[in-house]
Amino acid sequence: MSVFAIGERDFTLDGEPFQIISGAIHYFRVHPDSWRDRIRKARLMGLNTIETYVAWNFHAPSRDEFHTDGARDLGRFLDIIQEEGLRAIVRPGPYICAEWDNGGLPTWLTATPDIVVRSSDPTYLTEVERYLEHLAPIVEPRQINHGGPIILMQVENEYGAYGNDRAYLTHLTNVYRNLGFVVPLTTVDQPMDDMLAHGTLPDLHTTGSFGSRIDERLATLREHQTTGPLMCSEFWIGWFDHWGAHHHTTDVADAANALDRLLGAGASVNIYMFHGGTNFGFTNGANDKGVYQPLVTSYDYDAPLAEDGYPTEKYWAFREVIARYAPVPAEVPAERPLVAERSVPLTHRVGWLDVPLDVDEAVTCDSPATFDGLNVSGPFVVYERDIAVEGDAVLRFNQVRDIAYVFVDTTFVGVAYRDHHDAFIPLPTDARGTLRVLVEDQGRVNYGPRLGEWKGMGTVELQGHILTGWRVTPCDPLLAERAAWHEISTLSDAIPGPVMLRGDVHVDVPENLYLDTSGWGKGAVWVNGFNVGRYWSRGPQHTLFVPAELLRPGVNSIMVFELFGVASAHVVCAAGPDLGHTEF
Repeated sequence: MSVFAIGERDFTLDGEPFQIISGAIHYFRVHPDSWRDRIRKARLMGLNTIETYVAWNFHAPSRDEFHTDGARDLGRFLDIIQEEGLRAIVRPGPYICAEWDNGGLPTWLTATPDIVVRSSDPTYLTEVERYLEHLAPIVEPRQINHGGPIILMQVENEYGAYGNDRAYLTHLTNVYRNLGFVVPLTTVDQPMDDMLAHGTLPDLHTTGSFGSRIDERLATLREHQTTGPLMCSEFWIGWFDHWGAHHHTTDVADAANALDRLLGAGASVNIYMFHGGTNFGFTNGANDKGVYQPLVTSYDYDAPLAEDGYPTEKYWAFREVIARYAPVPAEVPAERPLVAERSVPLTHRVGWLDVPLDVDEAVTCDSPATFDGLNVSGPFVVYERDIAVEGDAVLRFNQVRDIAYVFVDTTFVGVAYRDHHDAFIPLPTDARGTLRVLVEDQGRVNYGPRLGEWKGMGTVELQGHILTGWRVTPCDPLLAERAAWHEISTLSDAIPGPVMLRGDVHVDVPENLYLDTSGWGKGAVWVNGFNVGRYWSRGPQHTLFVPAELLRPGVNSIMVFELFGVASAHVVCAAGPDLGHTEF
């Protein structure tokens, strides 16, 4: 069996220098039937390694579950990497950031009373050990010393930006070793003196995360680690997008020149991201540094391989650079084909209040129960109570996480956005009936001290009095399948929300679809029962990517949960992706 090790100046494979030229692909952001295609295209660009995080919450929706099938089949993903002739780097966290919901930590974990995550807290460490014990049978046999593809594993993730609990890092390292992980263990931090000092241990190999000022960053790494190979294990060549902001891109020539500087210096590299993929469903994370900023559905990241799996200008530029330092196959991937635009009617509708609520999960409480208290992973919960007001009245929300849509009976009266710090909603004069507040979880914070915060709403005041006696019920849009749907008579008319809409799209041969959401307000889309993600007229993203692998020849169902309203009852399939405007 092969041996991968850390030498005086290089990584070594069976005693010979080995320069890692890696790219990140997150298996949980790519349809599993696309894994081989994306990995093969990485090899065709000249990469010799694939890196992936492991998202704990993707595998463990509850404490007593750990799923490893289908899209969660990490073992199959690693096997395909090996079958394509590449090596693998695995980063199990337990915290991963990755702009992923809750930084990869399960909500049942972060909702545990008094738990202190990412620390030596015994309660937290007990759960981390259970997680890694679940993971070990998948990862341990696939290490290179057993004939598998894994050459490196990472302990924690950018810990120096969060804490300095060295006992925690030591404990994690010991758990890894006790579970049989014998490949070199690494840490990653931005190459700043305090972060590098706090985020690693002497027996862990320190790597950096950066995308520019290459010589300076490598020099800082070398100051903190006088021997061993230099590695940028997160070479940032793009960035992520927030709703309401612009689509981030980086200059192709600048990124290629930075890659050239890294490889020319003899450093190893992991391109973050080689292929970003998609935050399918409600898996996107969020950032909050005083203003809450949820991530969009696309995780394209301006990567060399676009969200839909086709090469970009950056792909060809990087391929040319890599060819100066390593063999690159003669085979090249195909360019994105032209897709004919077309319009598909949405033929049936049902109002959101006609969608059955999961009454078995309902609770009554004085203060509004949180999503966490209900053990609801999201993203919708309905809060209800009766009101009777004389004259004018104003609701005051103490906290909203993250959007509150307010109704009296069936009449929409206002919306409070967390990112706008909204607190007040005026009610109609003499408002009487059922006050309904539909609260949406827009994505949990994935970075910083707000990691693991609760979702829902805080206390609500009416005319200065705190409202009590709430009925709180999870709201699952998929329960609309049990409702009585009504045919839409005039497809050209606008339809107000909240409303569920559905229709069928016919395909002869499955191909990627790009659903144009520019005529819609805000919501989510399911194709053949699979949630392809959120959309929002705020942008920047204006198309949703539907992988061809989700479709079948013949009839395919589309269901839309629209919160505000649509211009007409149609789905427009665009000719290609539209991720929005870039920075002017």
